[in-house]
Amino acid sequence: MNQLLHVSSSPHIKDKVTTSSIMLDVVIALLPATFFGIYQFKIKALLIILTTIITCVLSEYIYEYFMKKTITIKDLSAVVTGLILALNLPATVPLWIPMIGGIFAIIVVKQLYGGLGQNFMNPALVARCFLLISFAGRMTNFVFDGLTSPTPLVVLKNGQSYELLKMFLGTTSGTIGETSTFALLIGAGYLLIKGIIKVTIPLTYLIIFSIFTLFFSPCSFDFYYLACELCGGGLIFGAFFMATDYVTSPMDRKGQIVYGIILGILTGLFRFFGTSSEGVSYAIIISNLLVPLIDKITLKGGVF
Repeated sequence: MNQLLHVSSSPHIKDKVTTSSIMLDVVIALLPATFFGIYQFKIKALLIILTTIITCVLSEYIYEYFMKKTITIKDLSAVVTGLILALNLPATVPLWIPMIGGIFAIIVVKQLYGGLGQNFMNPALVARCFLLISFAGRMTNFVFDGLTSPTPLVVLKNGQSYELLKMFLGTTSGTIGETSTFALLIGAGYLLIKGIIKVTIPLTYLIIFSIFTLFFSPCSFDFYYLACELCGGGLIFGAFFMATDYVTSPMDRKGQIVYGIILGILTGLFRFFGTSSEGVSYAIIISNLLVPLIDKITLKGGVF
C-alpha cells in the first residue's frame, strides 16, 4: 500500500532562513516607500501606518490568546500585513478604517483559515478590497498638496496625458505607498539582492501587462503611455511586494510563469475594460484563488 505523506502548508522554506528574518527584510524593503509616503502625506500617513500595524499585531495576539494557540506575533507577519495594508490606503481615511481593515485582514482572512501558511489569499489585499467595497467614497478620496486630486491612472483613463517623471518620483496623488515607483524599486532591488523574492513572477507579470497594454489599451503602441501605466497605481507595488507572497503564489518556476501571465492579463482587463482605472488588487486576489490549480498542473505528479 502506498504511504501518504502529510505536508504542511506553504511557505516551504528549506533554508535556515526564519519566517521572522524574511518578514524583517520585507519591512526593510518597504521603508523607502513608507518614508516617502510620510514625507508626501505628512503626519496623517504616519498615524494611519501606526494604527494599521498596531491593530494587526493586537488582533493576532488577542485571537491566538483566546483561542489558546501559539502566540506568533514575533514572526512579524502581522507587522508586514499591517504595513502593506496601510500603504494601500489613501492618507485621507479616518483612523477607524485602517482599524477595521486590520481586524478583517488578520481575523477573517488569516486566522480563521489557520494562520500563516494556511490563508489562500493575501490578507492585506483582501482587506483593502473589503474596504473599497464597504467605504468606496472614503477609499477613493485622494489628495496632493492638500487638495483633492485624481490619481494619474484616472487622468490617463479620461484620455489626458500625465508627466512621467512625476509618476516615477511620486509627486502625485495616490495611496500612501504606491506613488513613488523609484522608492518601490529600491525596495524591490533589496529583496532581489537578498534572495527573498525571485524575479520570475514580477518580470512575467510586467512583461505580459506591457504586451497587453501595447495591443489593447486606448493608446496602442504608445510607449510613453505604457511607461505611465507601468508607473501608475499599484502595479509595481503589487508585482514585487504582493504577488510574490510565499503563501499565496505558486511553488515552482513554471507555475510562477503561468501565475505572472494570468496577473498581467487580468490587470490589463480590469484597467482597460473595467469601470475602474486600477485593477491590481483584484487581479492578485483572483490569481491567488487559482494557485492550487496552477500548482496541481505544473508540479510533476503533485510531488514537491
